[in-house]
Amino acid sequence: MPDGKKKTLGVLSIAGVEPYQAQPGEEYMNDAQLDHFRTILEAWRNQLREEVDRTVTHMKDEAANFPDPVDRAAQEEEFSLELRTRDRERKLIKKIEKTLLKIEDDFGFCDACGVEIGIRRLEARPTADLCIDCKTLAEIKEKQLVG
Repeated sequence: MPDGKKKTLGVLSIAGVEPYQAQPGEEYMNDAQLDHFRTILEAWRNQLREEVDRTVTHMKDEAANFPDPVDRAAQEEEFSLELRTRDRERKLIKKIEKTLLKIEDDFGFCDACGVEIGIRRLEARPTADLCIDCKTLAEIKEKQLVG
């Protein structure tokens, strides 16, 4: 599949890492689970860093001073779009690194209420720091403030 994602049992893996298969009765956020999410986060961060490096190389290689203003404008627009994408990825890398630090402390538990976030939610969004209920409440409050 594109983007380094594989489909397994109907679930997309992240950064080429297969979804965690929980064992009956195992403790939440045991060493195996923490290692699993550490692997996902590190692989994801490495993919993003490689993409940033490719962009820098691409922009250096493709930078040209086109005499035609339309060609020059098209290239500037392409570079602008790439830079905005890389800026979002840079912010995501910071969030991944913050999450990697949490693995040593309280990863997998909601920052707001302290309950388990859940393996499946963390598989979908490894940087999640709120349980689904607290995230839903936060989004409702955000919509009320904006609206």
